[in-house]
Formats: sequence, C-alpha cells, structure tokens
Amino acid sequence: MQKTTLHGRELAYREAGAGEGKPTLLLIHGMAGSSGTWREMIPRLESSYHILAPDLPGHGESSLDFDDYSLGAMASALRDLLVVKGVRRCTVIGHSLGGGVALQFVYQYPDFCERIALIGSGGLGKEVNWILRLLAVPGAELLLTGAAAPFLVSAGDRARGFLTGKGVRAVSLEEPWAAYESLGKPGHRRTFFKTLRAVVDNKGQAVSANNRLHLAGQLPFQLIWGDRDPIIPVSHGHATHDAIPGSRLAIVEGTGHYPHVEDPAAVERIITEFMESTEPGHIDHDTLSTLVTAGGDGES
Repeated sequence: MQKTTLHGRELAYREAGAGEGKPTLLLIHGMAGSSGTWREMIPRLESSYHILAPDLPGHGESSLDFDDYSLGAMASALRDLLVVKGVRRCTVIGHSLGGGVALQFVYQYPDFCERIALIGSGGLGKEVNWILRLLAVPGAELLLTGAAAPFLVSAGDRARGFLTGKGVRAVSLEEPWAAYESLGKPGHRRTFFKTLRAVVDNKGQAVSANNRLHLAGQLPFQLIWGDRDPIIPVSHGHATHDAIPGSRLAIVEGTGHYPHVEDPAAVERIITEFMESTEPGHIDHDTLSTLVTAGGDGES
C-alpha cells in the first residue's frame, strides 16, 4: 500500500504492473470497502496492465478528514491521483458506489477516459437493498453503533476463524464482513454515513447518471453483474445496456454483489476480452459540446 498527499490529506492506493506502454486501469471500490476488494483481480491483470486501485476518501487507509464525500469530490480526488502519478488516460472500472464515482469521473474529466466498465454499479436506478435505505434515515447512527459494537465484531471474527479452520469459506460473505468490520470504527462509521447520505435516502438511490449516459456511451462501455445481486438488482444492468447502443453486458452466473471476488476468473476474462477487442475512446470538445447542449440527440 502506498500513500500520497492531496491538498493536505492522505490518499492510500495500491499500484501494480507499472511499465512502459501498458494501459492503465483505475479500479474504484464500493461503499464501506477499500482497494482490498481487488485482491483477486490485481494479480490476474498486472502482467498486461498498469493498475491503480485507490482507497476512496474516508475509506480504507485514506484520511478520514476529507471535507466532502459526494460523487463529485470522489471523482476529483481520483483525478488528482492520476495527475500525481503522471497518468493522462485510463480505463475506469467501478464497483457499486465506485461505479457511480466512475460515471461521475467520466462526466467531469472525459479527457482522462478511454473506456468504462461497471460492476454491480450504483447510480443507474432507484432500487437498492432495504438495509441501505434504512441506514440513510436520520438517527440510524445509533442503531449501527450498537450493531457494530467491538465485542460483536470480535465474536464474529472468532466464529469466522473457527469455520475457516474447519475448511468452511463463504466467499460471498467476505466483502460484506469487511465492510461490517470497518463500521465498528467510529471514524469510518462517520464517513460511511456521510457517503451513504450523499447517494441514498429512505426511498432508494438519490443520485442517477441516467440523464448523462449518452456521454459515457461515447466510450467503449462494459457492464458486469452478478445474477444473484441482493444489493443492486441486475435489472439495472439490463436497462443500462438497452439505453447505450454498442454497450456490452456480461452476467456472471452464481454470483452476488461481488462477482470480482466470488468468480474472479470470469471477471478477468470479461475485462481482458473487453480491453483487447476495443480501441481507446476519446470524447473531444466538439462532441462534448453537442452532447451537453443537445442532450445527446444530436439536434440543436
């Protein structure tokens, strides 16, 4: 893990596969997660690609003292990281909240973007798991403070250790448990609620990129979804695929919200095929002007 200072605050990130001429993949994790979610993917991709996988502000080992946890602020932090690393262009890959950040990044900084891939992405529809809607309600902090008390986290860790010792490994639960553990820490719990309430309310996802998909759709566009996703329904993937001509949709059977952890070999194949069969896209200023002013229909 490495760290860099952005405007006086530390941003942690993983870097692998650096080498002359390699395309850069910017891997963006989800809410209450960290760059550790890519632990299965980085070793599979680093021989062919330069990988940058940050801990988003307020997540993982990054500073908990960022002022703004909106999608726009997250996208700005990622742009700053690319500038520090001397990366001018990249393929943006986002999971869950990271998918919403990826879409916002393309919107704010199209010159940096060659392709976009979304895994179980947020920001593409209203529906979201009821637990997140509940936690977005004012006062939910008190509920979570009790539910993620240190003694409960420790008890869960002991149970997981016992089961692992018996050869039992529930891959689909590893990432939710890591998120739960992080919420046992007051600082991370505070930033979790700030991040959650920037994108979710008691009715569902409060932020949508659907009116700007015509912009992201100018780039090679890959959607990846688990067919058993309990957090964000796979119907969002189908609807987005239908809305973006030329986009690709890959459903990873037998996986939930974390197909890149639950079936990394399948996701590796999808990403590799996507990268090898597409040319880097580019959104020039004239195209951007037309899309912004005409809503993507090509008429003034």
